[in-house]
Amino acid sequence: MTIAPVSDRSLLAGAGRVVVKVGSSSLTGADGRLDHAALRALVDVLAARRAAGVRVVLVSSGAIAAGIGPLGLHSRPRDLATAQAAASVGQGLLVAAYTEAFAAHGLRVGQVLLTAEDTIRRVNYRNARRALTRLIELGVVPIVNENDTVATDEIRFGDNDRLAALVSNLVHADAMVLLTDVDALYDGPPARGGARKITTVSGPADLVGVEVTGRGASVGTGGMVTKIDAVAIATGSGIPVVLTSAALAGPALAGDEVGTWFTPTGRRRSNRLLWLAHAAHTNGRLVLDDGAVRALQGGLASLLPAGITAVEGDFEAGDPVEMVSAAGTVVARGLVSFDAVEVPSLLGRSTSSLREEFGPGYDRVVVHRDDLVLVRRPRR
Repeated sequence: MTIAPVSDRSLLAGAGRVVVKVGSSSLTGADGRLDHAALRALVDVLAARRAAGVRVVLVSSGAIAAGIGPLGLHSRPRDLATAQAAASVGQGLLVAAYTEAFAAHGLRVGQVLLTAEDTIRRVNYRNARRALTRLIELGVVPIVNENDTVATDEIRFGDNDRLAALVSNLVHADAMVLLTDVDALYDGPPARGGARKITTVSGPADLVGVEVTGRGASVGTGGMVTKIDAVAIATGSGIPVVLTSAALAGPALAGDEVGTWFTPTGRRRSNRLLWLAHAAHTNGRLVLDDGAVRALQGGLASLLPAGITAVEGDFEAGDPVEMVSAAGTVVARGLVSFDAVEVPSLLGRSTSSLREEFGPGYDRVVVHRDDLVLVRRPRR
């Protein structure tokens, strides 16, 4: 994929497929209830883009926030059980509102609820990709949200910003638009005097010295930190991003100079490699010697048994694992070819000696290069 020029926002105007993420604070009022006028205003913008031939996937927060008022709660629940109950009540209200608003434009919507488990397990991941792709082919607008009703602290995405970035790669989006309660990224809290608006970010160096917060509005879960993390996932796999307010969604999608434009910093990865890099929950660790670390960082090598000094965790063949240096620095992630109980007998051994002792099948690589993604690249 050709990386777009830094200032080429016209890409958005001609994009064929766009993922739009909207946060809870943009869809709810001060009382925590769903703001139907704000929701309809957003749908009007998205429907206009859809009429122009753009395939839109909407990642929408707001289920828990929408359930706050109907349950008589005064603020976002802090305990998991009440948050799950609010999500159960609010998700139906949220999707019903979207269904009605899009129907006014002759468009159908399809609800897609995901948990981190759906990206941790490859079968679930492929199913999610297939379902979203088919909905788009059928002309349906997918409404994606984290399945807060069943999600636990251990299997959460943590915020829909990161989910939106993963979905963007999953559906091969041409661009991602993050809609929040501020009009752009600033080098400090916008409410504080003197904060400078940042219009373009061409790479991590442009964010040095930028002060961002880790907490968003009272009805949301993510602050600017989660958005910057999501941007890194998207731009690192070749997808440009615009961050702006919901009020500026129309101009942003039209390619106007609003918000903050994040230029792609990498090239599009396969779904499997993105899954390994950002979404996979690893089940163990392989500790590598210095030679194996250098070989992996060279970009062309598989992990051989001879380069492994220790094994940690409980995993089965096909599970994702981390590969770490002797100091514990994560170097790569990959799909392991052996069960954890098999690896100790392979440590430090050449493939030829393993074949002689154990027979054919034990001379294979521990992690093949096609099933491996670097996490920490060598400094230049």
